[in-house]
Amino acid sequence: MAKIETLDHLRDVYGPPLEIALQKQLSAIDKHCRRFIELAPFAVISSADQTGNADVSPRGDGPGFVHVLDEKTLLIPDRPGNRRLDTLTNILANPQVGLLFLVPGMNETLRINGIAELRDDPELLDLFAATGKLPISVIKITVQEVFLHCAKSLMRSRLWDVTAQIDRKTFPTLGKIIKDQLSIEGGEEASQEETDAHFARSIVEHG
Repeated sequence: MAKIETLDHLRDVYGPPLEIALQKQLSAIDKHCRRFIELAPFAVISSADQTGNADVSPRGDGPGFVHVLDEKTLLIPDRPGNRRLDTLTNILANPQVGLLFLVPGMNETLRINGIAELRDDPELLDLFAATGKLPISVIKITVQEVFLHCAKSLMRSRLWDVTAQIDRKTFPTLGKIIKDQLSIEGGEEASQEETDAHFARSIVEHG
């Protein structure tokens, strides 16, 4: 075995890309991709700071929570949360982002890459008024690349298969995990009940 360090070596291992995989890449959102976004209640956004330290963050709300302003522009509401602001601070340093949209029951996914900026224009915030709670800001993304990704990964993972779901009781609650992790790192001592209650309140208050 050897470490793969060059593009030539990588292509020697994998071979050339399939022609259709290259041809399906679009530079704007077409009617099919727009419909996919309208159906999607969940997406992940990847970002990186100026030195390349990467991050990925889940985003979710009702289907269509990401607004398609036009064929080259997406708007993602940023609602109250834990105020870490990992994605937002990365965007200020490096606006290049990637998005992955998922629709429950569909094994295909939608990938979008583009340039992001942060906005708090009232007219953009008001586009999300129907949810009953305005976002604090909006991530505006200028689309550069759009393409649908094949179903293999979700089919292999059986992501939507209810028979593949674990019994949730076999994994600790987030409150238990955070309590253990804070104790390991010498953080503030808190009971499992307190941390579970904190996250439950967060969901209600910021949902």
